[in-house]
Amino acid sequence: MKKLIVYIFFLALFLASCGTSKSMRHQPEIGSYNNTIPVVKKQSDTVFYTGNNFLLKNKQNLWELYVEGDPLERGLAIGSLTDSLLKKQEHIFFDKINELIPSNFKKSLLRNFLKWYNRKLYLNVDNEFQTEIYGISQYAPKDLNHIAPSFLRDLYLHGAHDIGHAVQDLAMVGCTSFAVWGNKSDDGSLILGRNFDFYAGDDFAKEKIVAFINPKDGYPFMMVTWPGMIGACSGMNAEGLTVTINAGKSKIPLIAKTPISIVTREILQYAKTIDEAIAIAKKRKVFVSESIMVGSANDNKAVLIEIAPDNLGVFEAPNGNEIICSNHFQSEGLKDNKRNLNQIKDSHSQYRFDRMTQLLNENQKITPQIAANILRNKEGIDNVPLGYGNEKAINQLLAHHGIVFKPAQRLVWVSASPYQLGEFVCYDLNTIFKSKKEETVPFVSLENQAMNISPDSFLKTEAYRNYVQFRIEDKKMDSFLAKKSNLPSDQYLGYYQSLNPDYWVVYYKAGLYFYKNKKYDLAQEQFEIALTKEVTSRVEREKISNYLKKTKRKR
Repeated sequence: MKKLIVYIFFLALFLASCGTSKSMRHQPEIGSYNNTIPVVKKQSDTVFYTGNNFLLKNKQNLWELYVEGDPLERGLAIGSLTDSLLKKQEHIFFDKINELIPSNFKKSLLRNFLKWYNRKLYLNVDNEFQTEIYGISQYAPKDLNHIAPSFLRDLYLHGAHDIGHAVQDLAMVGCTSFAVWGNKSDDGSLILGRNFDFYAGDDFAKEKIVAFINPKDGYPFMMVTWPGMIGACSGMNAEGLTVTINAGKSKIPLIAKTPISIVTREILQYAKTIDEAIAIAKKRKVFVSESIMVGSANDNKAVLIEIAPDNLGVFEAPNGNEIICSNHFQSEGLKDNKRNLNQIKDSHSQYRFDRMTQLLNENQKITPQIAANILRNKEGIDNVPLGYGNEKAINQLLAHHGIVFKPAQRLVWVSASPYQLGEFVCYDLNTIFKSKKEETVPFVSLENQAMNISPDSFLKTEAYRNYVQFRIEDKKMDSFLAKKSNLPSDQYLGYYQSLNPDYWVVYYKAGLYFYKNKKYDLAQEQFEIALTKEVTSRVEREKISNYLKKTKRKR
């Protein structure tokens, strides 16, 4: 596999000048849009505005962004308001790349590969969304232009999830979502919940933005995002249509097409029914496989649009009032695909699906509070302890955000840090988009404070404090293993394991440490303990078992 990757890189280096020059020079058509440069004013250290547009940080440390206008107006407003956040976010992302690929030579190969791989990307993103990205890119950090010009770099970043997912099949997301309606919800109307378990480092998730976009064309909408990102991962529009995305198993494509978050952004801005959402998805060419859960107040139900580079299926609730989504497909056209069957067998997707089914069955009527409780659940099937941070859990304690929707009422609840444990902040789209038509100073938070859901009591426990410390010590343990250095003391492993005693990882890493130091009796003991725990996946369990076999042979 490593040889194949090296070959791809060298092939990319050769091809970098072949067919990429046009894409590298490409700029969107912006002549018909308002190119007035915004003048940002400061109301306070955490409130900034330009005209009707504003950015503020609420008391839960969520950034709230409101922008309106044509695509270029929106992009320039977003870029000017989030200027410092945007620069910080891009540096965090590329610092992570430098950490993963320290070699300048390999980074050069990667840049050339991405130029070649993305050579048709601009042909698969509508000019409207390119223009919005262009406006934002005017505020992107110029010291990163050696990677790619600002506009192209920010366009590429919208396909970063897709590229990583496709080329390396990265498990950066293990999202779980659900929808209920009819006799399964408290008032019969649709209610949806999802965890977006995208993880690109702790720093990446610090500056969460709840964006409220009032476009010149299409429907006003909200979405949870991060600086520079105009694609939709979780959102709802003023017509009560919601979108969330869950990654599926993909084959490796030969060229980038439409990023999945741009497809869902188009649905969010231009669809008010499920049929309209399906029609938009059908006309777009994607390069990874994804499940898009679409909820609709107008239809009072939700469906899954399961989209792949060569197929599209729609899955409807088998019992008529409940639908669950993890990271495998359920529609007729995709469920028996070999890659999908391997995903079910090898990953934790089916486990989370079954756990979500169990949690919904335990609650006869789902309310927003119960939905938040489900998204915060950390235990396994039948409440078995998983250890904190286990990817088998609904709440893996690494989510970028959790979110709950009540589309008919146009209500949405967004989790504040940490993870899904902080307050779920309520927003009423009816009020927000009706009241923000004229400039209002001073600008105040858009939240409906009376309807907020309280923080999880777990935050006040010793178990949570231990988990926070475990995250610190776990990184240290990784460093000890990578550098093959000695542990700080004989008591360190016991302390490390006491912070998260039900988690298989703490015993597996202890086993690796002893194995590398040729202490095979101790390594065997740790690997055997690890196998008594709820190991994340079949692949991980086999890896531990193989180490155990090698350890026994070396004794």
